[in-house]
Amino acid sequence: MSRRSGILEFAVLGLLRESPMHGYELRKRLNTSLGVFRAFSYGTLYPCLKTLVANGWLIEEPGSTAEDALAAPLAGRRAKIVYRLTAEGKEHFEELLSQTGPDAYEDEHFAARFAFFGQTSRDVRMRVLEGRRSRLEERLEKMRASLARTRERLDDYTLELQRHGMESVEREVRWLNELIESERAGRDLKGFASGGSAQQNTTNGTPGALPRSGDSLRPDASDDTAT
Repeated sequence: MSRRSGILEFAVLGLLRESPMHGYELRKRLNTSLGVFRAFSYGTLYPCLKTLVANGWLIEEPGSTAEDALAAPLAGRRAKIVYRLTAEGKEHFEELLSQTGPDAYEDEHFAARFAFFGQTSRDVRMRVLEGRRSRLEERLEKMRASLARTRERLDDYTLELQRHGMESVEREVRWLNELIESERAGRDLKGFASGGSAQQNTTNGTPGALPRSGDSLRPDASDDTAT
């Protein structure tokens, strides 16, 4: 299984833990709510769903309501297939949710994990946040070293692009520091957001969505001067 397909399976299981959905609803949630899966097409989603069904983690049910199931044949259409999480699927998702290995710190995987932090225990959240911070600090150190070696050979635009990348990573590190401090203090994210702009930072204007590495974590870079 590729890392990217593993992220998709994780997100699908997490969304279906909230409620059963059909494929269109799932893709819409992946695109608009989580905000990090825009590249996934139906051609990627449906094979993933079939795999999850074959593994016994999902079941397929015709129609979301009795009316839908009756109306579809009369209209000459197939009833929509609704996907529901099984007990085994819920157990598997909870097992995935508890994992805090290196994959959880990578850009897209971290975004998916963060989207389901509301279903995650505080100690697991802390390990994932601290692991992500360490990963970004390592990345930042390499970026600074690379810039120091190549600064004299770069034109102004390439140099500015590298600076922009470094600033984006630095902003995310600061954001992670604030989240970690909030978790240690026992504050939930709602309270954290009311004291600053954490919710804006994590959603980038879309509920539940997360910025990818290199994206601005704040709507206005001038916010950084206030932190």
